[in-house]
Amino acid sequence: MQTPPLPDEARADMLDHDVRRSLRGLPTNLADTIARHLVATALLLDDDPAAALAHARAAADRVPRLPAVREAVGIAAYHAGEYAMALVELRAARRMDGSGHNLPLMADSERGLGRPERAIAYLRDPQAEELDPAARAEMLIVISGARRDLGQPEAAVVLLRDLATAKGAPAPWAPRLWYAYAEALLAAGRPEEAARWFTSAAAVDDNETDAAARAYEIVTGRPMPEDEGSEASVDSEVSGDSEASGDSEAAWGSEAVDSGELLDSVQALPEVIETAEVVEAADSANAGDSADPGDVAAAVVNPADSARGDSGEATERSPGPS
Repeated sequence: MQTPPLPDEARADMLDHDVRRSLRGLPTNLADTIARHLVATALLLDDDPAAALAHARAAADRVPRLPAVREAVGIAAYHAGEYAMALVELRAARRMDGSGHNLPLMADSERGLGRPERAIAYLRDPQAEELDPAARAEMLIVISGARRDLGQPEAAVVLLRDLATAKGAPAPWAPRLWYAYAEALLAAGRPEEAARWFTSAAAVDDNETDAAARAYEIVTGRPMPEDEGSEASVDSEVSGDSEASGDSEAAWGSEAVDSGELLDSVQALPEVIETAEVVEAADSANAGDSADPGDVAAAVVNPADSARGDSGEATERSPGPS
């Protein structure tokens, strides 16, 4: 493989301190080259994942026994859609450093390879319980998607419901969580609730997803015009009432909510809930659910309270095992 040229902006001193320290045993010139390839990987990851992967592999060709380097290859391969390679590299990194923090990426790589049942099995990994709240939320998003892949949309809803409807200020992962929850609701045949959660995701995602367009299309039955991409236009279409939209914004403006409840919700998740148990829980919950289109206007930005009103059991039940 031809070594890609190093961009000038990829400076060795930009590398994470801990990763930089792991390169100390290498000759200075080699350590500097590896550091710059890793920095280039990070810089290119979003805009040009194939180029990012080339830089990561250039580093791995030189020092294949460093876990940070193998992890970089795995992450870049995942972003480039090379899921088989991602699994190989992320597993290698895990064997070297013993960390399970990439379990969500590994599970999603299984989904990318068309093996949702293997993705779900990652939730049984003992290290899944040791994930930090952000990674744990990501794991549930992946497993919820795998449930949808298997034709189990209600199970996908149950997985995310308690975390999505937890009280408190939105966490950094809220846009992805709410988007995934909306996807599950839509797959389960609950479009009014899905529109509400797509709108909520759009309100906090800085237009990084198509959540606003998804909500608009559900509510109006037509694609969103290109000049109506703001969440404000979606709020207006969903609520049909500017006053309701204003109330929703005020709800997010409060600083009095306790965000600790959100973290507690993540950390209190059960180890594993098998498919049958998840579906049973979903069926039980649906017995008390009755989505009212009129409720959409009451919760355009923060639908959590309305969701609890629709499903009274949600605040008391832990979700099962995206």
